[in-house]
Amino acid sequence: MLELKNVSFSVADENQEKLGIIDHVSLTVPDGAFLVITGPNGGGKSTLARLIMGLETPTEGQILFNGTDITNMSVYERAKLGIGYAFQQPPRFKGMTVRRLLGLAHGSDLPEDECCFYLTAVGLCSRDYLNREVDASLSGGEVKRIEIATLMARSLKLAIYDEPEAGIDLWSFTMLVESFKAMHHDDNRATIIISHQERIMKLADRLVVIADGKIREQGTLDEIFPKLMGEFSEGCSFRGKGN
Repeated sequence: MLELKNVSFSVADENQEKLGIIDHVSLTVPDGAFLVITGPNGGGKSTLARLIMGLETPTEGQILFNGTDITNMSVYERAKLGIGYAFQQPPRFKGMTVRRLLGLAHGSDLPEDECCFYLTAVGLCSRDYLNREVDASLSGGEVKRIEIATLMARSLKLAIYDEPEAGIDLWSFTMLVESFKAMHHDDNRATIIISHQERIMKLADRLVVIADGKIREQGTLDEIFPKLMGEFSEGCSFRGKGN
């Protein structure tokens, strides 16, 4: 179980004045939960995900994972505990083949059929990609899908996906939605997805709306989703500071 207790994060602006990004956020994500975080651009969603992964350190508050205080742990230490993160802009690895990358993520070499399973799940033809390098020859959407496949290949307790739909074509997005549906039935892995996509939001057990660095609303899909759709239909989208 993941617990955020009054977590805040601020940075200094160009005048060295404190600029709050996350403001006293408290959140619990049980084992096996499927949580979608949504809200306006610039509201703090990605920053919150980076705090959970350890890419940023809270200026206040505490983060617990299965009872262990991980607030000041490194990314590596959190990864060893079973936390994984898919970036909006995934890294590239010249000289590293897709097959080798999947094996490293899994912790040992994977048979070809298992590699094919993970690649197919994200909408890639395995015979076209297994032996390709994860370098500049791949498009942004291809690299994004390969990174998501590497998270699927890991034995994670918590998987975090930061806008997985970004840069992905409609057909591949449909494949991803189906893959996330399958993950939803994995009782051992909690999933957090940051997304604006209606089809992804509708997969969630719970929705959290973050605006201006605060949790504006949280609750079950049935409680929160109709409110969001009501805002869209009124033409006001999410209320917040926007970009």
